[in-house]
Amino acid sequence: MISIGNFFFKYRNFLFIFLYLALFLPSPKIFTEDNLGSNYYIWPITIGLIVTVLGQIIRGLTIGLAYIVRGGKDKKVYAENLVTEGIFNHCRNPLYVGNILMLLGVGILSNSLIFMGILMPLFLFIYQAIVLAEENFLRNKFGAQFDSYCSRVSRWGISLKGISRTFSSMDFQGRRWISKEYNTQFVWLTGIVLLLLVNYPDVISSDIELRNKIVAGILILLVIAYFTVRSLKKAGKLKDKVNRV
Repeated sequence: MISIGNFFFKYRNFLFIFLYLALFLPSPKIFTEDNLGSNYYIWPITIGLIVTVLGQIIRGLTIGLAYIVRGGKDKKVYAENLVTEGIFNHCRNPLYVGNILMLLGVGILSNSLIFMGILMPLFLFIYQAIVLAEENFLRNKFGAQFDSYCSRVSRWGISLKGISRTFSSMDFQGRRWISKEYNTQFVWLTGIVLLLLVNYPDVISSDIELRNKIVAGILILLVIAYFTVRSLKKAGKLKDKVNRV
């Protein structure tokens, strides 16, 4: 599993591209009009949006409180320090938990049986392998310090014990969240808009011309927001404030 994890760590960004494209593959539906009536679409839209937004919130809180570099070094697992503050004090892999929930949510929104029944389990297997590879590196580098951390913090579960103390003791770095997440946010929000258009066109509007205008307007706003944030980042206007200790 560690060898598998090291392999997929190197190519994990391509994995996300593949999975996002797979959301649009033709597939039998999970929620259907035959089973749930004419308003069946309420279920995948509501559940999917709640789950995927929860994942983005978890990622946002994690990055805003204590950012950890997941890029590795030379496409290999690497870490300078063992980060245990912020949300990492409540879960060892909150960014990955956020990713899983984000992808699970858009999978539900896509209403795709193939995605949820085949690709999502495959994604979870790959993520488990990546985490085991990272833990192997961290254990070899930090030894007893990492073992102690593992003994008190769950790999996947998020403990809410002491969460208020975590929030009160640290400043949320909103500019860091925007700076680090704007690419992810753009792809995520664009994907949601396109899924709604492809799978539930009449929910947006039964008027095709109006529907196209609404979707085009939203996509234009997302593109403007993307390049605005990119410009601010390049200009150095999204730097962190100093956290409270």
